[in-house]
Amino acid sequence: MIEQLFGSKTRVKLLQLFYSNPNRSFYVREITRKIDEQINSVRRELSNLLSVGIISSETTNNKLYYEVNQKYEYFIPLSQIFGGAPVVGTVKIDPATEGEPRSMPSELKVLGHVELALLTGQFTRDERSGIDFMVVGDVNHTQLGKFVAEMEQKEGKEIRYTSMSLSEFEYRRQINDKFLAKVMESKMQILVDKIFGNKSGSETGQENSEKRSVATKSGSKTIKKA
Repeated sequence: MIEQLFGSKTRVKLLQLFYSNPNRSFYVREITRKIDEQINSVRRELSNLLSVGIISSETTNNKLYYEVNQKYEYFIPLSQIFGGAPVVGTVKIDPATEGEPRSMPSELKVLGHVELALLTGQFTRDERSGIDFMVVGDVNHTQLGKFVAEMEQKEGKEIRYTSMSLSEFEYRRQINDKFLAKVMESKMQILVDKIFGNKSGSETGQENSEKRSVATKSGSKTIKKA
């Protein structure tokens, strides 16, 4: 049904990929692997989406990357259709749950009590922090190691990650920790946010600074897998 409305199965898969991953950039072969479609079909539909402004492109290290254009005039309604964004103004809010952060992705539930989880670094092409994945909360580190290993296999690259308890995170914020400041100022994709209440799924560095005024200190408990 939705393929008929939007023209092709490949186009729908691309829209789902981009709107489910705001602030993430993908190159063509990575896209074809993720949506399991032929490269010629992917190239054709990427050209179509570029021509109407739904996505943007940029070359980095001789690779052409594509990313959803968050300034596109129909970004919000398309996010509601393809990315799971809340439908503002048409959803009846239960007073008991009003203000609660969005639900945790199922694959993160095995990690324990996650307060904040985000992707940055090579996922968003912003290397200021030197990490790709951060998780805050009461985390099972054995499960975290397995989760990252599975992510590395799925993404086909090494993932630099860090974890800390909520108390450590709050302490680092209080002492203006430089490392945490770099993370929170970076372009990111938010997976879980029970601390700041972000529901959009994405943040730019400027938005992070304005909304959170977060700074931190270097020397995080960063784990770089060998």
